[in-house]
Amino acid sequence: MSFIIAPDKFKGSMSAFEAAESIARGIKAVLPESELFLLPLSDGGEGLIDSLTGKAESFIKKITVTGPLGKPVEARLGIIDQGSTAVIEMAAASGLLLVPEAERDPSMTTTYGTGELIKSALDQGCKKLIIGIGGSATNDGGAGMAQALGAELLDQSGRPLGFGGADLLRLDEINISNLDSRLPEVEVLAACDVDNPLTGPRGASFVYGPQKGASAAIAAKLDRALKKYARVIKKDLGLDVDNIPGSGAAGGLGAGLLAFLQAKLCPGIELVLDGLNLEQYLPNCDLLITGEGKLDAQSAYGKAPVGVARKAGDFYVPVIALAGSLEGNLDIFHREGINACFCIADGPLSLQESISRGSQLLETKTAELFRLWKLTQTV
Repeated sequence: MSFIIAPDKFKGSMSAFEAAESIARGIKAVLPESELFLLPLSDGGEGLIDSLTGKAESFIKKITVTGPLGKPVEARLGIIDQGSTAVIEMAAASGLLLVPEAERDPSMTTTYGTGELIKSALDQGCKKLIIGIGGSATNDGGAGMAQALGAELLDQSGRPLGFGGADLLRLDEINISNLDSRLPEVEVLAACDVDNPLTGPRGASFVYGPQKGASAAIAAKLDRALKKYARVIKKDLGLDVDNIPGSGAAGGLGAGLLAFLQAKLCPGIELVLDGLNLEQYLPNCDLLITGEGKLDAQSAYGKAPVGVARKAGDFYVPVIALAGSLEGNLDIFHREGINACFCIADGPLSLQESISRGSQLLETKTAELFRLWKLTQTV
């Protein structure tokens, strides 16, 4: 028997790799001779580096960069494909988890450190960048990233802007004459799982700003700032980024990547599945097991379990999904190629207990499911 184990992270409980190992232990307890392929997933946020650096001739480099509050943080840079491709998680340099809850204010946070990671990848000689843009603490439209790469964002007096999305209200001119000259030679793919525009009711500030600490007044101010930013980008760079789907991702970093790096915005799960070469494992696979912390209506829109199920369906491979919690009509997932969904809880549990026992619950539920699987193979 051959099984693919391809979960996303169980947020707050297990990384995707840890979840895959828990599932593997459950299977091996019942079917010790089975062949297992562990392919931990990411939809473009945290975990992207771990998903894509699990193969040979890959390594991870640790770099000190400017964090979202302007203080140094240590971030990781993944190098794959014999050194030709860099994998970057913007969350590692500019992520929400790097900011204490009491200090969260997207009018002040910066993507400068993400730009420093990009610069480090260029210094490594990489010709392709895969950038995961989930989990941001920022709302600066990628302005900080651009500044780290040599772009000048100036006010009416010719003075450079400071950090943070609110300062974009002072923006008058963008000068890219000193932008890193290596960028035109590099292919940039941004792993993006949302289609929000830069501004407006569905834009970065109003939809995601509150999650990062913005009040209603701050969100409105940041939306005005990004509108100003979009106008100046159109004037000085000749690109209208405001209404491009995904330009509002990661506090507008999607727009910044489009404007300054000519990036292509791609569904994160598709980038990951391509990078993992999933299709080479599917033809001889008996069952694929996926999962994540919570399966709900949002999971049907580009999230990892549905993305991998769609790919498995092309090869007529059945799919089981395991989750910390299930919410909503399961027919949504069945229509997307997940044949059956199971909650790993063994009774009424608090969220904290579910998180703390996540690995054991996942292993136990997997073992019980594969006892059933084994029974069906012998009937």
